[in-house]
Amino acid sequence: MFEEAESDPTLTAAEADRHEARLRTALLKAQYARLQDPKRSLLIVAAGIDGAGKGATINLLNEWMDPRHIRTLAFGLPTVTEAARPDLWRYWNALPANGRTGIVFGSWYMPLVMEGAQKHPNAEKMAELAEEVLRFEATLAANGVQILKLWFHLSKDAQHQRVDRLLKDPDTAWQVTTQDRKVRKHYDQIRAAGMDIINQTHTRHAPWVIIPSADERMRTVRTGEAVLSAISRASAPRVDRPLRIVSRRAKPSDRLAGLDYAAHIEKDEYDTELRQWQARLARAVRHKRFKDLSLVLAFEGQDAAGKGGAIRRVTHALDARRYVITPVSAPTAEELSYPYLWRFWRKVPALGDIAIFDRSWYGRVLAERVEGYAAPADWKRAYDEINDFERQLTDQGVVLLKFWLAVTKDEQLRRFRDREQSPFKQFKITPDDWRNRRKWNAYADAANEMFARTDTPNAPWHVLSANDKRHARVSVLAQTVLALEAALKKKKD
Repeated sequence: MFEEAESDPTLTAAEADRHEARLRTALLKAQYARLQDPKRSLLIVAAGIDGAGKGATINLLNEWMDPRHIRTLAFGLPTVTEAARPDLWRYWNALPANGRTGIVFGSWYMPLVMEGAQKHPNAEKMAELAEEVLRFEATLAANGVQILKLWFHLSKDAQHQRVDRLLKDPDTAWQVTTQDRKVRKHYDQIRAAGMDIINQTHTRHAPWVIIPSADERMRTVRTGEAVLSAISRASAPRVDRPLRIVSRRAKPSDRLAGLDYAAHIEKDEYDTELRQWQARLARAVRHKRFKDLSLVLAFEGQDAAGKGGAIRRVTHALDARRYVITPVSAPTAEELSYPYLWRFWRKVPALGDIAIFDRSWYGRVLAERVEGYAAPADWKRAYDEINDFERQLTDQGVVLLKFWLAVTKDEQLRRFRDREQSPFKQFKITPDDWRNRRKWNAYADAANEMFARTDTPNAPWHVLSANDKRHARVSVLAQTVLALEAALKKKKD
């Protein structure tokens, strides 16, 4: 695959000038056309042999296009803030909005490149890292992010000559990095790693394009042509390999119908239980080992099921400086210009912190499914995307609990009428609540399928009877405390 690039092809100055005149005009037109109809973003990954001129080429590309609509991002080793969250958190946060372009140096390929460059790379670890990359890129591509990956390459002789030439001149010697010297010494090893990486991660929806880089003019023109081809594409490429994280169940069980809605706690018992569980929660989140964990609580359920009340009983035991409550409603115009998981990735807590979601990322397979806001292909695919998102959280040390607070249809009606009659609760009832109630069965079907497809060992669903609010509140606290105490014990072990 590197044959052409290692032949070190060149362009004359006259040829390059002709290409540049054409490319500059075409790139600007294509860029403005995409801004006028922002259905997708473009994410360009710059990678390849060190010393091949990636930075200089991307700088020139910014000159040819309108840099106001391009975001160039350089990632090195994770900062303290980044290291306290899942590995992909920083890349999710840096995604360009629809219509815009992002250029990434030091991308999610860094762990794969670093392992491949070892003297004896671990093939099993390489395969695991490649699979992580493929899952990430499949999720992005399926949700409106167009990915173009550029691998800048040149022959061993050309790389050696470039380093020698720069080192001879005191004014340019500073440009030779430690990594450039490493490539000069271990070119064959790094070349083999690059070939392996490209073979494992080249897909139709996230293709690699190899850029011959020995000649500056050739390198610039080829880069411009690759970007023009991508940005001019009228439709998104089909995702080659969608995620497959969980097995399909032909007929989900009816977990909502199987609940004991008569479950009840008397007032005196409730007061005692509430104080005990809140005290245990307060001790758990203040434990010295909690700094190596974080807590995420996601609340779903029928309207008027008592999510807000349950959340308040949890936060009563917490330091307000260490938690954030995110009420989730319909996405804003800004949020709609990114993949749907973007707004939730932004709220992932650092180690030692707590995030509470009043409704969550499950809106894609609940309200968006039932109300028709998401196409069937999108919400059906979302189960696997959500499972992968949650796996990344729990792998990082997040204790993730998902609660569904369930009430019967009669109990919901009673609460709706109570809200309408109370001056302190009228704000809680909206026309949407009544409209959703008319689709009770559709929402129940969606919820039961959601449980079947996303109830995983690392992120189980706790489906709780909430006809009695006291019972639901104590159950939420108890499940949270038990999960957190188990995680703290595991950290010790």
